[in-house]
Amino acid sequence: MGFNRGDDHLFTVFGTDPLEALSIPDGTEVKEHDLVTDGNVLVGGQSTVELGIRGGTVVAGERVNVEGDIEADGDCRLDMWCEIDGNVLVGDDAYLGERVHITGQLIVSGDLDIGDDVEIERGFEANGWIVIRNPMPTIVFLFVYLSHLLRVGEKEAAAEVADEFLAEERDADPVVIPRSAHVSDDTWRVSTPATIGEACRLHGNIRAESVVVGEDNTIFGSLRAREDIRVGEGTTVHGDVTTRGGSVELTSGARVLGDVSCRDLTLHEGASVDGTVRARGEMRIRGEDPSREVE
Repeated sequence: MGFNRGDDHLFTVFGTDPLEALSIPDGTEVKEHDLVTDGNVLVGGQSTVELGIRGGTVVAGERVNVEGDIEADGDCRLDMWCEIDGNVLVGDDAYLGERVHITGQLIVSGDLDIGDDVEIERGFEANGWIVIRNPMPTIVFLFVYLSHLLRVGEKEAAAEVADEFLAEERDADPVVIPRSAHVSDDTWRVSTPATIGEACRLHGNIRAESVVVGEDNTIFGSLRAREDIRVGEGTTVHGDVTTRGGSVELTSGARVLGDVSCRDLTLHEGASVDGTVRARGEMRIRGEDPSREVE
């Protein structure tokens, strides 16, 4: 059983599916071709990440390609057919599904649970137990356990288990990369909404269904979406902001160094655009006092 097959049902129980959006939490940075975060990293199946990954626990679904090293302070869980072009360094336990391929070395501080036909080209070291079998991914195991509790009528117990799991995961918000995404220094391309937190420093053009950017970010690239785009206070976009059919809102202190093209545009007082502005519909200039709004 693979990661992709269990996550939809599991998060139906939770009421939300975290793989339905690109989510970049506060303080995330791209440093020297590595995606660096204080929290966990969750990568949906069939995605390609042309960066290394450095974070807490790193979880990747089926057929994920990572073109760099993985450094996980916590656990590292790689589902079937994952390709890692680099080394994998794990602070706690590692779980590798069938036919995972690692071109570098695997070093695990804790236990290693490994499936059939795994290839590690430069060998591995594990300080704990080594078990060769087909490990069940954590999310799928949790789904099976919750399903059992619900089936026997233990709804309160299931809710407590789910709350405990979510509370543990939310100590620091995770980086979430949705299924079939492509992430690189050049482009972050997803077919879902994208949300970027505060105080992030990212390289690459963001391509998504819609984009919400928080405060005090630096994005070395452009923003493009089919729907709405919102840029938070103090954020600088080193590129264009373009939406095919939605609106753009630039809040106070936001700066776009390129062009802005949209249907409707809202400019808050203190926002700036260095390039050309093209708004096919309405353009509003909004001051701190709502009565000063100009159309």
